[in-house]
Amino acid sequence: MDDNGQLTPRQETILGLTVREYVRSASPVSSRALVDRYGLPVSSATVRSELAYLEETGHLTHPHTSAGRVPTHEGYRYFVERLLGEVELPLRERLTIVHQFHQARHNMEQWMPLAASTLAQAARGAAVVTAPQSDEARYKHLQLISTRGVGVLLVMVLQNGMVKQRMLTLAEPLTQRQLTEASERLNHLCAGCTAGEIEKELEAGESGLSEFEVDVARIVAEILRRVDARSAGPIYSDGLSEVLQQPEFSEGEQAQQIVRVMEERSFLRTVMHEALSPDIGNVRVLVGGEGEWDQLRTCSLVLARYGVTDFSTGALGVVGPTRMLYGRAISAVRFVAEVLSELVEETYALERPEVEETEPSKAD
Repeated sequence: MDDNGQLTPRQETILGLTVREYVRSASPVSSRALVDRYGLPVSSATVRSELAYLEETGHLTHPHTSAGRVPTHEGYRYFVERLLGEVELPLRERLTIVHQFHQARHNMEQWMPLAASTLAQAARGAAVVTAPQSDEARYKHLQLISTRGVGVLLVMVLQNGMVKQRMLTLAEPLTQRQLTEASERLNHLCAGCTAGEIEKELEAGESGLSEFEVDVARIVAEILRRVDARSAGPIYSDGLSEVLQQPEFSEGEQAQQIVRVMEERSFLRTVMHEALSPDIGNVRVLVGGEGEWDQLRTCSLVLARYGVTDFSTGALGVVGPTRMLYGRAISAVRFVAEVLSELVEETYALERPEVEETEPSKAD
């Protein structure tokens, strides 16, 4: 191994085969098994020497009760980063997944459970999926519409396509022209802003808005705050029962650990938030918690973000033992993320907003 941590080609071949064989058999891998099963053009003694070296470098470990080796977290990381290569799901599976989502494309409520079940089946692990949402709700535009007397309907559109409505009661009537002019000034001031940015602008006292318009801006910020408070949403999951059948989880303690991971939604949400960048489609593999999350020391996670950058995004991933089919898991996560991203883009392009009626407010 050189100074950059790069193994020799032969060492990489033996490490890669050891990982693949251990994933396949769930049993420690011996030099004889590698030579016999994969027809290596070297002797068992040579392979045994390389296995011993890979153990010294921390890529393999040697269970006390066995003559074979098993990969360490470092060995799995090296395999995923340098040896795995590009892997795609078989065409038939990809077409099946696309067809399933095509049937549900107009019903966002079906996307998440469908994504969880599809991903769990394709990756042969436990799947977790969050719904698409903006990091913070952002204002797009509003309209103030005169109804009768001192009543005004506020219709606000967020950047993610969501629509909020609020009935306002004025201290004195305003004409529709006055309301339209107020809407235009608010749209100019608030376009693309979060609740905090609108509040900061109002606190500065230099917005140039009338008293009525300031009151409306405060109501807008309040609505955005409420959207943010609700935005966490549920985490959808599937496939845990299949994962618990893996040999690693035959012992009660390890089984309880992965069950706790899957049930602690706030923890999963934190891992997804901290492990994933805002970039869409980039797959992140966490082996044994990467030294950051002790709860994941017996697990691996394959995660990706989907959606439309700076608009509306969600996250999805696969949880399983470190002895995971990494190629299949990565390709499944990447492909389902691509399908969901296309659905999000298509849905918001077609502007199918969610309209929510809210309680009346008073704007003095």
